[in-house]
Amino acid sequence: MKKYLFILSSILIFTGITQAQDDASVLFIGNSYTYYNDMPDILSDIAASLGNSVNNVSQTTGGATFSGHVGNTNTFNAINSQIWDYVVLQGQSQEPSFPYGQVNTQSLPYAMQLADSAHATSTCTQVMYYMTWGRENGDPQWDSINTFDKMNERLRRAYLRFADSSNASVSPVGVAWKYVRDNHPNIDLYTADGSHPSYAGSYLAACTFYASIFHSSPVGSTFIGSLSANRALKLQQAASICVLDSIETWSLQHHDSLSAVNFSFDIDTLNLSVSFNENIAYVDSVLWDFGDGNTSTASNPTHAYIDPGQYTVELIGYSPCSGDTSSQNILIEIPFGGLEQLQDGGNYTFKRISENAYNLSSLYQNRIEKIEILDVMGRTMKVKLNALNMHSVNIEFAHKGQLLIRFELNGVPQLLRIHH
Repeated sequence: MKKYLFILSSILIFTGITQAQDDASVLFIGNSYTYYNDMPDILSDIAASLGNSVNNVSQTTGGATFSGHVGNTNTFNAINSQIWDYVVLQGQSQEPSFPYGQVNTQSLPYAMQLADSAHATSTCTQVMYYMTWGRENGDPQWDSINTFDKMNERLRRAYLRFADSSNASVSPVGVAWKYVRDNHPNIDLYTADGSHPSYAGSYLAACTFYASIFHSSPVGSTFIGSLSANRALKLQQAASICVLDSIETWSLQHHDSLSAVNFSFDIDTLNLSVSFNENIAYVDSVLWDFGDGNTSTASNPTHAYIDPGQYTVELIGYSPCSGDTSSQNILIEIPFGGLEQLQDGGNYTFKRISENAYNLSSLYQNRIEKIEILDVMGRTMKVKLNALNMHSVNIEFAHKGQLLIRFELNGVPQLLRIHH
């Protein structure tokens, strides 16, 4: 088996990788914990600053419970108004933390009804629960939730149970809330009532939703609203840690419009073939268009071209709801010569020494004999040979194009193809 090392003095590769902006349509169904400080719009601004897009619509009423939304025709009209990437469900701030039996009869069935309605609009719509936070000093009416930590933990468990019962995911805002309280106690996440979010609290929620939706860190967002850059960064980091370190815990799945494809390639210039290596995410199948009229559905294919030149290669990734496309324009110019070939064991070298001349040298004192130069039609071409000794010869070409060099090393036939 032969190994080829190409030393190309002029290889031009123009690469134009086309990847769509990550877009998400999100319907928020909730109450004041959602609409305080226009949290959904903060999410959209964060996404835009990071090169993505969130189209958000809210169906929110102060104090609304899951059962209240089920009894509101406007909620179902919003769900059915379009195909959403995400429908976010948020209950009244206390209801998921109530005793288990009460939640099972007064909250969970209605949350599941809303989730079922969202799923019924499209198999591509994902339901995401908005895990809210414990009140600043807990809820004094129940000993089981009369501190922040107790209430926050009850909410965490409840929303995970809701998600498990609804084929849904969770945006762990309450977990991020606890992280900030524990690690940055100087950041006040509450308004004066000790319940609703301050601007910092809404910003933290928006960062958590960004990480939950895009599976990407909000760190680096230039949108900081009314916050200082340092405070915004701490909230971005908290959301990133709490979401991205535990994606499976929250059952987070990409919405399919975030399918991503890209590819790299290795060129075998001697054989005019290209080995492609795909880099894909959230894609079920692919289609390669090699730019010469040929296609393939194989993974990481190798394709042989008939002629050198420029080709636009396109990789299309498909998922049930959408897909992504990546294309690269590749121009390969093979200059005169510039080829070195090494056989297994390193029997000889072939190097360019001037514009039209090359040196063929054997290794280990093997004799070079019976040199013949042919064109691609098999016709013998005239060349000038200058034998330096029995083991080395200079070859000067008068013709350009693809050429075959046949020779023997100690009586063993060899064949070398070059572009000159």
